[in-house]
Amino acid sequence: MNPNDKTGTESHERSSGGTEIIEGTGNVFSDLGFEAEEAANLKVRARLMVRLRRFIKEHGMTQDEAADFFGVNQPRISDLVNKKIEKFSIDTLINMLTQAGVGVNVDFDDTEPSSAENPKTPA
Repeated sequence: MNPNDKTGTESHERSSGGTEIIEGTGNVFSDLGFEAEEAANLKVRARLMVRLRRFIKEHGMTQDEAADFFGVNQPRISDLVNKKIEKFSIDTLINMLTQAGVGVNVDFDDTEPSSAENPKTPA
């Protein structure tokens, strides 16, 4: 294995003072054993949620104020603040960021294996 290879497709092992260190893939969800599709989805949602929490904090909003701003109830903002990722879709998070005036860009990492390299045959 090449320790300089940071493709995000495999872990790298090295030793440091008798302690084994395994470098991550760049996606903590993948490293935790989630399937590739779910890991990618979780990674995107996590990044969107971090940005929304930062927006709320930067504007000094309480959860009630954020709820009013986004047109949701306070428990919904509590879910966001408390990182309940399973309660949010990518669409919802992008809509909230857009409402906040935060631009969202999609970027592709061509170094990760794509479905084109491992195509699934349609039924």
